[in-house]
Amino acid sequence: MFTDTSSDSSLRDRRRAMRWSLAVGIAMLVGKCVAYAMTGSAAILSDAAESVIHVAAVAFAAFALNLSTRPANQRFRYGYERIAFFSAGVEGALIVLAAIFIITTAVQKWLAGLELESLGTGTLIVLAAALLNLALGGYLVYVGRRTRSLILEANGKHVLTDSWTSFGVVGGLCLVLATGWKPFDPIVAILVALNIVWSGGHLVRRSVAGLMDYSDPRVARVLEVHVDAVCRELGIEYHHLRFRDSGQRVLVDLHVLVPTSMSVGEAHGLATALEERLPGRVPFDVEVVTHIEALEDHAEVHRVRAH
Repeated sequence: MFTDTSSDSSLRDRRRAMRWSLAVGIAMLVGKCVAYAMTGSAAILSDAAESVIHVAAVAFAAFALNLSTRPANQRFRYGYERIAFFSAGVEGALIVLAAIFIITTAVQKWLAGLELESLGTGTLIVLAAALLNLALGGYLVYVGRRTRSLILEANGKHVLTDSWTSFGVVGGLCLVLATGWKPFDPIVAILVALNIVWSGGHLVRRSVAGLMDYSDPRVARVLEVHVDAVCRELGIEYHHLRFRDSGQRVLVDLHVLVPTSMSVGEAHGLATALEERLPGRVPFDVEVVTHIEALEDHAEVHRVRAH
């Protein structure tokens, strides 16, 4: 048995946030392309390349978000929520590819000779984009964490990376304007790319951890505290607590230990009470499944099975 505490309002919030991300991403890409056409700056080109990747990643994330909300069926009995980890991995990989492109382009421009124009106007355009992305990224991460959507949270972190990229570009262009030394432009582009690699690598690691069912120790501690409390209230014991993160919910299963003298109906009632109470105690959505065992001989039964 299980309890699903996801709400229609959370789903609406996720979809609204994703639409904002896509619309702003396209607007930022257009603005940065205009700034690059005006200036010929390698740093601005690196920022524009990051925005191209962002728009592609958001499009995939929007698809993943819609897919993740489909109900379970005969082919996918646990639903589609784990697409969130695949989405985060794709977004991280695209970020790393963007960084490689940025470094290659910056080096090529440096070797070919730097020609920069209209830096003042280009810098202002990139600064405006940075401030807008900062606000959008913070909003996406907030909604993603509040609604427990890894897809939105990963997208928000990508947008924040884009904003820091833009701030770095602005700093580099200001150095060029202040000193007249043009190599500041490709140097900043390369430094920005290295920061992007770190951000993309983090998303890829998180994706792999989720697909491999990594058990977060922080989640384990929260579950153990609240399962202990509920079991004390019900006067039962448990063991073999396990969980996995689906990207939106935590799937929990455990063995409930009851005396052999207890009837099947009573044991089932206690297990059901545990399944119903636990979701209201933990600070995230959970689906709880219990397995009833006899208290007196469960250890012996497990030893026999192990052999």
